Amino acid sequence: MFDRILIANRGEIALRVIRACREMGIESVAVHSTADADAMHVRMADEAICIGPAAGTESYLNMASIIAACEVTGAQAIHPGYGFLSENANFVQIVEDHHLTFIGPTAEHIRVMGDKITAKDTMKALGVPCVPGSDGGVPDVESALKIGEEFGYPVIIKATAGGGGKGMKVAHNANEMKSAFQTARAEGKANFGNDEVYIEKYLTTPRHIEIQVFGDGKGKAVHLGERDCSLQRRHQKVFEEAPGPSISPEERAKIGKVCADAVAQINYIGAGTIEFLYENGEFYFIEMNTRLQVEHPVTEAIFGVDLVREQIRVASGMDMSFGQDDLEINGHAIEVRINAERLPNFAPCPGKITAYHAPGGLGVRMDSALYNGYSIPPFYDSLIGKLIVHGRDRNEALARLNRALGELIVDGIDTTVPLFHALLAENDVLSGDYNIHWLERWLETNLPEG
Repeated sequence: MFDRILIANRGEIALRVIRACREMGIESVAVHSTADADAMHVRMADEAICIGPAAGTESYLNMASIIAACEVTGAQAIHPGYGFLSENANFVQIVEDHHLTFIGPTAEHIRVMGDKITAKDTMKALGVPCVPGSDGGVPDVESALKIGEEFGYPVIIKATAGGGGKGMKVAHNANEMKSAFQTARAEGKANFGNDEVYIEKYLTTPRHIEIQVFGDGKGKAVHLGERDCSLQRRHQKVFEEAPGPSISPEERAKIGKVCADAVAQINYIGAGTIEFLYENGEFYFIEMNTRLQVEHPVTEAIFGVDLVREQIRVASGMDMSFGQDDLEINGHAIEVRINAERLPNFAPCPGKITAYHAPGGLGVRMDSALYNGYSIPPFYDSLIGKLIVHGRDRNEALARLNRALGELIVDGIDTTVPLFHALLAENDVLSGDYNIHWLERWLETNLPEG
C-alpha cells in the first residue's frame, strides 16, 4: 500500500480523495495554483505545494510541475480525480516513466476509449451494443449526406475527440447537414486539435444511462448497476439518480454483465463508466469514461462501497474487496450539481461566500469545498457542490432532497439551487418520466430566476 498520494486536482473532488486517504492511513499531498492558496483541499491535506499561476494550463494541467511536486514531497502515486489530466494518456505515460503509480487505468485504455471511433469499434468487438452510424470517420459533406440518406434523419455529427457537448451537431435533414458537418469539424479542431468526425443515428427520446464498472487489471471486473443522467443542459448533467427509474432488474443484470465482461476481457483497472442512450428497451453505447465520475456518490450510496478507496487498493496491487455477488442495491439515491451561476442565463458567478451552511440529517451528503469567507475564483469550473441524498425508495429520496435543498445556505453569490426547487415541482421529474431533451425544452419556457 502507498504511504503518500498526491491529488492532481482541486475543489470537492480533491477533498473526496483526501478523506479516503485519511481513512486508509495514507498521507495526502495537495497541489494548488496561486488562486487556490486558501482553498479547503489545501487546508485539509497533510502537505500542500504550489504548482503554478491561476490559469489551469499553467498549474493543474502542468504535467512537469505535478511530477516535480511528487519528487519534492515523496508521493508514490497520483490520483487525478476527474477533469484536468484524469483522461490524458500522455500524462499517464509520463507518470509511469517516472516510476510513479497512476491511480486509474492504463495509458493504452485511456487512449483507446478517448477516441470515439476506436472506442465504438472496440466495444462492438467486445459485444457491447452500439448506436447505428458510420464505420469510422466521415471525410466530407458528400459522404455525410450518403450516411444521412442511408440511416434516415435526424443524425448527429460528433467530433471523434470530443466531450462535454463540444463538437456535436444535429442535422434534421439534408439541408442542415452541410452547416452541421462543418461546424462540428471546426469545433473539434478548435477544442481538441482534431477535426475528424463521425455520424450516428440521432435518437429522438432516449434516456442517458451509464453503467459503473470496476476492474482489478487482472481479468476480473464487476458492474455496480446504472445511473440515470438524463436531465441535462447543453449536454452537461445536472441531476443524476441510481437506480434508473426506467430500468428493470432484468435489464440491469443483462447490460451490467455485458459491460463487466467487456472490461474484464481487456484487463481494465479501476473505475470506469460505460455510457448509453436507452430507448424502447434498447441500449446503445456512446462512450466510456476512463475515470471516476462526478456522480459516483449515488452509486456509493446504494451499494455501500467507497469507490475511491477501491481505486487506491487495486492501484497498489491489491484485489478488489468485493465481487459481483456481494453487490446488492439498497434504496435510491439522487445527486444534484450545484454551480456558482446566475439564473436564468446560467452565467458564471464567482465571488466571496458570506455565509455557508451545509444540510445534514439522515441520508444527506454534501460534497463541497466551500466555507464562510472563501472566495470562489473565476478561473475554473463553476461546480461548487454536490448534494447527494439516499432513501429507502425514490419517493423518500425526493422528499429528502427537497428538505436538504431548503436547509442549504450559500450567501454572497448566486447558485443554481432555485433550478432544483423548480424541478421538484414538476410532475415529470417526480414520476421519473423524462429523457435527455426534457430539461432543455422545459427551460425554454420555465427559466427560474436566481
